[in-house]
Parts: sequence; structure tokens; C-alpha cells
Amino acid sequence: MASKLEIDALRALRTIGTHGGVTKAANQMGLSQSAVSHKIRRLENALDCDLLARQAGGSLFTEAGKRLHDYALRIISLHDEALADLGKKSLDGTIRLGMTEDATTSDIAGILGRFTRLYPSVNVRTRTSQSLNVQTWLDSGELDLAMMQVFKEDVCENDLVLFEDSLHWVKSCDLVLDPSRSIPFLSFDNNCFYRKWGFSEGLQQGHSFEKVLECPSAAGIQSGVRSGLGIALLNGLHITPDIEIIKNLLPTPPSITFVARTNPKSRSASVKTLVNEIAREFQEPPSSF
Repeated sequence: MASKLEIDALRALRTIGTHGGVTKAANQMGLSQSAVSHKIRRLENALDCDLLARQAGGSLFTEAGKRLHDYALRIISLHDEALADLGKKSLDGTIRLGMTEDATTSDIAGILGRFTRLYPSVNVRTRTSQSLNVQTWLDSGELDLAMMQVFKEDVCENDLVLFEDSLHWVKSCDLVLDPSRSIPFLSFDNNCFYRKWGFSEGLQQGHSFEKVLECPSAAGIQSGVRSGLGIALLNGLHITPDIEIIKNLLPTPPSITFVARTNPKSRSASVKTLVNEIAREFQEPPSSF
């Protein structure tokens, strides 16, 4: 029987399950792919069994991996809640939080749930929108904290970097594009920074776009792409096997980064505590070899 299960290795296993593979988990955790693989090998050695199926196109986990993943979700939740509860200070007040849709469907939701259980006197009021809208709210003083996407080159010195992702032009596998004609484009709203970049760079390279769908939801854009309505710009989190990445036709998109950005005028202890909780979740300590 294994003498112990390392909590950092269990976090790696959980992140692999959440994000669908070692490479995406490494990006999420801010580690190299080899470091994440090393964490999983330590678990496998401790338990004397394989956890990852390691077969292209097949199941992500072995049967043992699935069982341990379920245990990991419970163990990590109780571990983090116990640490926070025993060391917490009394907090109250209101946190005005702005997030993008991607943030609401990530590990952030679990962190917020745990935070509100630990600090029931803190009222977290959350608004969601596109990144540029969230930034506008932050600049105007309507938010204390924002979790959003920015281009990698636009990360600020005081930002808490959560994880990085790639941006891609995508389409349905059945959609045939004619570069000599206007390209049908599926867009978020007018204030979407994907769209602003895509239209600007595309026009510079001689491409013409025709907006055929405007939708505030990533799920709606995904559905439109799968239906063959047109092309779109999506980050890696939203690209599924039935969506094709367009290569060598359009300008290469820049990398994007998910950040937590605090209002510089905020002096709230509650905000600082929430940011620390988020940092502890996303910024894993370096793996030792």
C-alpha cells in the first residue's frame, strides 16, 4: 500500500481531467509538460498502477485513474478547505467581481464556492461579459477584481497570471472557404478584442470578412462553427475534435493569457484574501526531480 498520496500530484491529476490532457493541464498550471508527467508517474509508482490510458483518441484515464480522479476531487477540496478554515481571519464586506465566460466555467467557480463557504459574511457580487467590458468596469471603479483574457503582450506587472492559451481561426470540417470572396465570420459582440484584432489583421492582408452571426456566448459561437455558418476565432479551451483549426490562410493569432487584475485603489482585506486563494490554486510550486 502506498505510504501517501502527494497533494500536488493529485492536483495535477485533477487538472488533467478538467482540461482534457497533460499538455493543457501543464498550460493551466504554469508548468512544463514533463513536470506534470513526472507528478503523475510519482502517483503511479506509489500506487503501482497506470493512471493515464496514453492511447490517442481513447479514454483519458484507466479505470484506476478514473477512481483516483474521483478521490482527488474530494481530497483536494477538503484539504484546501481545512487549511483555509484553520488559518482564516474574520472578514466581511462586499467584493465586486467581473469575469469572462471562460472564467465562470473554469476552476474559478470551485474557488469562489469554497471562499463563500469559508467567509459567509463576505458578499461576492459577480458580473460577466467580454474582457474589454470587464476592463472598462474595472477602470471606472465599478469592480474590485477582474478575471479576464488579454493578449500575452498586454499582461500588466501586477496581474496574477492564471494560465496561458492559444488563439485559433476555426471552422467546420465541411466548410470550404474561397479566399477570393468575403469570408463569413462568427463574432462575439462589437467590443470583442478577438474580433477587433481579426478584422484589423485580416484587412491588412487583403482578406474581407462578412459578419453572419453575433453571439455573446462561446457555446453559441461553437454551435455556429459546427453548423458550417462561417469561421471564428476561439481559444484552445473551446476547440473540440469536431472543430477544425484553419492553417496557412489567415494571420497567425497572438497568444492570450488569463489574468486576475485588481483595482489599484482597492484596499479590501477580503479582496486580498480571495486573490491569495486564487493564486494558491493556480500557481503550483515547482516540481522537484
